[in-house]
Amino acid sequence: MAISQDDIYLDYFKSSLKVFEKLLKDNDFLNKLKSGAIAISEAIKNGNKLLIAGNGGSAADAQHISTEFMVRLEKDDKREPLPVIALTNNSSLMTAIGNDLGFENIFSRQIQGIGNNGDIFMGISTSGNSKNILLALESARSKGMKTILLTGNNNTNRDWDIILSIPSDETNIIQIAHSLVEHILVKMTLNLTFL
Repeated sequence: MAISQDDIYLDYFKSSLKVFEKLLKDNDFLNKLKSGAIAISEAIKNGNKLLIAGNGGSAADAQHISTEFMVRLEKDDKREPLPVIALTNNSSLMTAIGNDLGFENIFSRQIQGIGNNGDIFMGISTSGNSKNILLALESARSKGMKTILLTGNNNTNRDWDIILSIPSDETNIIQIAHSLVEHILVKMTLNLTFL
């Protein structure tokens, strides 16, 4: 049986608000978010860069957020661009890696090529278990990069530097929350970088 349009509307808003209310009361999450912004800002001030990747909607998020860092977040923003690269931008490179080395290596191979000690890698995975994101996080760590995982309620027991976990198991709600958290992270990082 189909549900009403009003129920769909209300369900999305209520589910999203419930998650946002949990995050508002979660001081540990706020502290991790601040730590992420500090780490990104310090890396950039030291001449390093931020690399971001995800799959599907999270790939779009990686590209969106890298654009906010590179161009501007707000209309009156006159700042310099920041060195942030979405590893999801080059379809020729990703398909070549996927075809020749396996899809699970599409991000880790890029990190091996352009990642440097002192850079940061942020993986976005609603499940926290995407193999290509986990391998990228491992590659980043092996190169002396700081690691950030933006995820939902996940099954990973890995010890990444910063895990920003959205308190939900619903992919759509996690993605909505990721968008908000990503924008907050950009704003906090810009505030610290251009004090």
